[in-house]
Amino acid sequence: MARQDTLAAVDLGSNSFHLLIGRSVDGQVYPLDTLREVVRLGGGLTSEKRIDRATQARALDTLAKFAERLRGFPRQAVRAVGTNTLRVAKNAPQFLREARQALGFPIEVISGREEARLIYVGVAHSMPAAAHRRLVVDVGGGSTELIIGEGLEPQLTESLYMGCVSYSLKYFPDGKIEKSRMKAAELAARQELSGIVRAYRAAGWEEAVASSGTARSIENILRENGFAEEGLTRDGVERLRSLLIKHEKADPDRIAGLRPNRAPVLPGGVAILGALLEELGIESARVSDGALRHGVLYDLLGRVQHRDMREATVAQFVRRYHVDAAQAERVRSFALSLYDALVAERRDAPAREDDADRLQLDWAARLAEIGLSIAHAQYHKHSAYVLSNADMPGFSRMEQQRLARIVLAHRGKLSKIQDAGLEAGDWTLVFALRLASLMLRSRTDVMPPIVRVAGDAGGFSLELPQSWLEENPLTADALESESSYWKTVGLKLAVRGLSDKKISVLNRG
Repeated sequence: MARQDTLAAVDLGSNSFHLLIGRSVDGQVYPLDTLREVVRLGGGLTSEKRIDRATQARALDTLAKFAERLRGFPRQAVRAVGTNTLRVAKNAPQFLREARQALGFPIEVISGREEARLIYVGVAHSMPAAAHRRLVVDVGGGSTELIIGEGLEPQLTESLYMGCVSYSLKYFPDGKIEKSRMKAAELAARQELSGIVRAYRAAGWEEAVASSGTARSIENILRENGFAEEGLTRDGVERLRSLLIKHEKADPDRIAGLRPNRAPVLPGGVAILGALLEELGIESARVSDGALRHGVLYDLLGRVQHRDMREATVAQFVRRYHVDAAQAERVRSFALSLYDALVAERRDAPAREDDADRLQLDWAARLAEIGLSIAHAQYHKHSAYVLSNADMPGFSRMEQQRLARIVLAHRGKLSKIQDAGLEAGDWTLVFALRLASLMLRSRTDVMPPIVRVAGDAGGFSLELPQSWLEENPLTADALESESSYWKTVGLKLAVRGLSDKKISVLNRG
């Protein structure tokens, strides 16, 4: 990836959308500009789990504003991520098409655990270095993330389906706060936490840290009302809870430090945070300025500086699933050479270091055989299943799904995967990976002597020495079958054998 000094992160949260622009200097990111808009994307979810049109319009308007500020940024210098609401909304794909157009940059929907990892990265970079273990809790609009880590490395990550927007709408729909409603919200939060409390208490930590808007808002209220000098305390949150029940609503006119735009989602946030402190036995927690958007920015900086977390994840999967590293490298090298030859024909071909498709093929080639650790038969299906469902730090959900589709398509009949969601550009990656896997089936270091490979909208063509095809009848027969597979998806694969004389003429030309 080309060097970039100015980077931007966009966070499409369930409560607010954030834009953070920073400048990288010696491995640190210094904020240059921030924009925040309260969108309440999670509040627009209908009972059918669809984002209503009014909320979509508000979101698109915000993204258009962000787009103006991002005008002139190269694509590789901006990373936009969507969180819980976009994970659960049934109409998220349709909305995301409009959202990408409004923003002018791709938008990735990240998994809950990837969100947790990025939150920890953002918090860790915003606080003084420490050797001890930290617990980071982040109560967002639609989900709550909990992470235990050491230094800059998260070690235990979890994302729970509870947030200040969703809980406020469910338990305090009219804004009225009663003791019974607060108890119901707290009980629901405690039930969500019940599955992870034992593991987190066993892991242990020396310092608790809270991040994001809910924590900062509650800290401000506790300080303004004299409930705590700084940070969050269990006693202070309990006193705020009692105050909310006394006033029967989150009233900015009667509760010092409460901003009007935070009032509608405060009761849900207090219920969740109170349950967290109680269940995990936390008496006090510091509040960090770092959040998801800061983690996204540092993760993007790592990619720019060739410290891509995705690369580390791929290497770890190769080890975990005992992949034949030598064969994976043969397939990777051959597939990339095919891809490079095909891309070289395009006038709009990106620089190699900025080519996201080339990187996707690199990863797919190295991970294609992870399913062999499960079963040899139909191993490509096992590989695709793992890639679709495993936690893969650094990867968005969409990146994982695309990787899985390419790996699924790398062997067997193509007709079965025609409706799997492959996009036009994916077929080139599938072709390169299928051909490399097929022609390197012997698992030796002898590379096939391909003379020429070409591709267009109608398919692909391959030229090989005729003598080699005659000496390798098994591969020649497999290539013939491969041609018939491509026909089933409306694409051609023409394989042509060339005489030594013809090859000599081509080489001189």
